[in-house]
Amino acid sequence: MLRKILLLLLSLTLACSPLKMYQDLPEVKAWEKDILEFEKLDVAKSYPSDAVLFAGSSSIRLWSTLAQDMQPFNVIQRGYGGAKLSDFAVYADRIINPHKCSAIVLFVANDITGNSQDKTPEEVSGLFRQVLKTIRKKHRDTPVFWIGITPTPARWVVWQDINMANNLIRHVCETTRNTYYIRTDHLFRDASGKPREELFVTDKLHLNADGYKIWSGVIKNELMNVLGDRMPLR
Repeated sequence: MLRKILLLLLSLTLACSPLKMYQDLPEVKAWEKDILEFEKLDVAKSYPSDAVLFAGSSSIRLWSTLAQDMQPFNVIQRGYGGAKLSDFAVYADRIINPHKCSAIVLFVANDITGNSQDKTPEEVSGLFRQVLKTIRKKHRDTPVFWIGITPTPARWVVWQDINMANNLIRHVCETTRNTYYIRTDHLFRDASGKPREELFVTDKLHLNADGYKIWSGVIKNELMNVLGDRMPLR
């Protein structure tokens, strides 16, 4: 009888898992090919055990100067398309867990975009917690950094919700050991509080070279503040 009760509780727990509602969605399964490419890289290429793993959406994928910008830190780059936390959470173990690393830096910015499928700030924060839970299964003491979602001209209409999600995740970071929030929004807004359009490419969503220069400066500074005594020798 006790065994049946335990099995029932287990099945209910799995049914209520935050990932259960996402893992079979076509929009999530669509990224399987990208994740398989990451896994091929993991087999074909070796990385220093002190590397900093950068993972997330297209702003990570398009960061062509990442390795140069983060010197002297070694880096692993794992960004894909229009990643959302709802699919990143499903694939996080396959993206992150194969690697030994000195830190993990995350940026995922497509869950609130101004359409009817947007998640609430609370859902975004909950998915971040789920990603963090997955990471901690293997990387119990590795510093994890979340880059705050950038205010962009293309999504300014929903900035209030995006900023609320930022603040909720910031609270998680500030109350969780070895977890850090990197604030960037103030660097991408002008005196009137609106996004600085000169820092974005023509789609008004992705950073241009000047935008990446600002982004990389604040991110690298945070890494050095936390990892300064563990910086690799070159």
